[in-house]
Amino acid sequence: RLPLPQEFRAEVGLGVTGAIEGRAVMVGTAALLKERGVETAVLSSRVRELRQQGQTVVYVAVAGQLLGLLGVADPIKPTTPEALGELRAEGLRIVMVTGDNQVTAAAVASQLGIEEVVASALPADKRRVVAENQAAGQVVAMAGDGINDAPALAEASVGIAMGAGAAVAVESAGITLLRGDLRAIAQARRLSRATMRNIRQNLFLAFVYNAIGVPVAAGLLYPFFGVLVSPIWASVAMTLSSLSVISNALRLRDVEL
Repeated sequence: RLPLPQEFRAEVGLGVTGAIEGRAVMVGTAALLKERGVETAVLSSRVRELRQQGQTVVYVAVAGQLLGLLGVADPIKPTTPEALGELRAEGLRIVMVTGDNQVTAAAVASQLGIEEVVASALPADKRRVVAENQAAGQVVAMAGDGINDAPALAEASVGIAMGAGAAVAVESAGITLLRGDLRAIAQARRLSRATMRNIRQNLFLAFVYNAIGVPVAAGLLYPFFGVLVSPIWASVAMTLSSLSVISNALRLRDVEL
C-alpha cells in the first residue's frame, strides 16, 4: 500500500511538495528544485532528449537529493491540426501559451504549424499575455482546461474551457465545450456569428412591423385616407410579428457548423 503524504502543498505552476514517511519529497520543475537547493544539471542531457520529443519533464527529489525524472507526453489529437486550420482560414491568429519548457513547446508547435509560442508561462504570465493583447486592441479568446489556465480564461474576452478539464477552469470560462475536440471552437464561433446575424434580422423585422403598424393603429392615415385599423387586425399584426421573429430564429437549426 502506498503511504499517505503529509504536509502536502501544491506550488502553483511549479509542482508539489510533501512528506512521506518523514522524508521531504518534491515533484516538479527545475525551478522548484532549485528554489529548494537541489541541482538538476546531472540529468540535463536526458532532459534535453525528452523535451525534443515533445515531453514535459518533471523532476523528483527526496530528502534534498535528486532521485530522477518523469517524462510526460500529452499526444496531439488527430483532429487538432484540422481545428487550427479552420481557425486560421477564418483569419484568427493562433498563439500557444504553455507552462512547458521552450524546447518542449517548440517541438509541439512545429507539429501543429504554430509560429507564436510563449513557453515557461506561469498562471500570471498567461493572464499577462491575454491582457497585453487586449490592450493592443485585439479581441482575445483563450482556450484551456487546467488550473493554471483559470486566470487567463477569466481575463480573456472569451474564455473557452473543456468540459473534462479542471472545475476552476470551467467556472472561469464563458463557454464550456462538452467534448475535448478543438474543432468545436470553430463551430462555436460560426454558431455565435449566425446567432448575432439572426438577432439583427429579428430586430429589423420587429422594427418594421412597429414602425408601420403603430402609426396606422394610432390613426395616422385616417385624416388622409379614412383608414383605421380595428383592434382585431392590430392583434393579428402583432401575432404575425412574433411569428416572423420566431420563424426566423428557428432557422438557426439549419446552420452549417
